[in-house]
Amino acid sequence: MERRIFHGNLTPDELANGLIAQFNRGNLQAQQLGQGNQVVVQIATKPIPSSGGQTALSVILERIEDGVAVQIGSQSWLGVAASLGLTALSALRNPLNLLGRLDDLAQDIENIQLSDQVWQTIERFARLRGATFELSERLRRIVCPYCRTANPIGESNCIACGAPLGESQPVTCPQCGFVIKHEEPVCPNCGMKLN
Repeated sequence: MERRIFHGNLTPDELANGLIAQFNRGNLQAQQLGQGNQVVVQIATKPIPSSGGQTALSVILERIEDGVAVQIGSQSWLGVAASLGLTALSALRNPLNLLGRLDDLAQDIENIQLSDQVWQTIERFARLRGATFELSERLRRIVCPYCRTANPIGESNCIACGAPLGESQPVTCPQCGFVIKHEEPVCPNCGMKLN
């Protein structure tokens, strides 16, 4: 499961509504399970699609401090594989049969790209709401380990007691938004090399 964290004024219900508006049409159907702090959106092809095979995936939206964590489960596309196999077998028998299966082939290719389309929709919606992978303004404060005073990010020394703050500065992974420590060479969430 791939996980990304969006910091900002965003809720799981808002993201779920955006996904349902985008994917509950054509050959696809989308439904929301739960509400509030944890929401699951299931996106799947309709039981009897007009073309192509069947696929499904789940999107888990969880409220975190000042944002939303998003996980997309593994896409189930066994029906798409069967449909692609049927198209290939049909083309082997007679290449002209491929013309009759163009709609199925186009729909199968679109279904394979469903996970990417979901991420694009989530990122576009989050951007519209002002949410990004960067820390929210409220979390852009670090607490001095000596006097417990809140300091703006970027301060090299505590504004109250003067203690050094360099190692206390929080950062986020530029690929997934996960809050990481300065000394971590690899993001523990997505595996991106940081140095």
